[in-house]
Amino acid sequence: MIKLITVIGASGVGKTALVQALAKTGKFSTAYEGHAERPFQALFKNDSRYALANQIDYLLLRAEQEARLRASSQTGLMDGGLDLDFHGFTRLFHRRGLLTDPEFDLCGRVYAFIRERSPQPELIVRLCADERTVAGRLSTRERINIASSEDTALFNSLLDEWLVDIPSDQVLELDVSRETLEYRQSVSQILSRIDQYF
Repeated sequence: MIKLITVIGASGVGKTALVQALAKTGKFSTAYEGHAERPFQALFKNDSRYALANQIDYLLLRAEQEARLRASSQTGLMDGGLDLDFHGFTRLFHRRGLLTDPEFDLCGRVYAFIRERSPQPELIVRLCADERTVAGRLSTRERINIASSEDTALFNSLLDEWLVDIPSDQVLELDVSRETLEYRQSVSQILSRIDQYF
């Protein structure tokens, strides 16, 4: 089975830029969050009644992307991913009151159903950056963001809670506070990790 890598972290930390930098090596099949293409993202931004539809759409999208990447001929590489969308964003929106308890439970059932039938990524690359860096990157974005820089600390704590149960050899944590958008140092570290464990 083709192996899968997911790049996770708070909004604005640089997940998409790193995946794009890695994609330039020609070693990966890729999948992205695709905010502009998602049917409920803009609706949710303006009306919390669309929170559930948005999260279910993303969980199903990520399952579809995982299946496509696992079926490709190259190592799969995801910007975000199924686990991040549940353990990070879905839990964040529940904490913020944007998802009710029953809605959150429904998302949890969908996530568990999918994950029980598909293996976890072989490598999770967690990006971290100081809050000032994240806030600066978010301020220059033109895409739709539901999570804000004020959510970064809570978001990271939610990821900590999830990752404590993931074997340490499946997680590569990188501080990208001082990285350029080319991500040369991080790309090198990730390729080295793949050569070592894949």
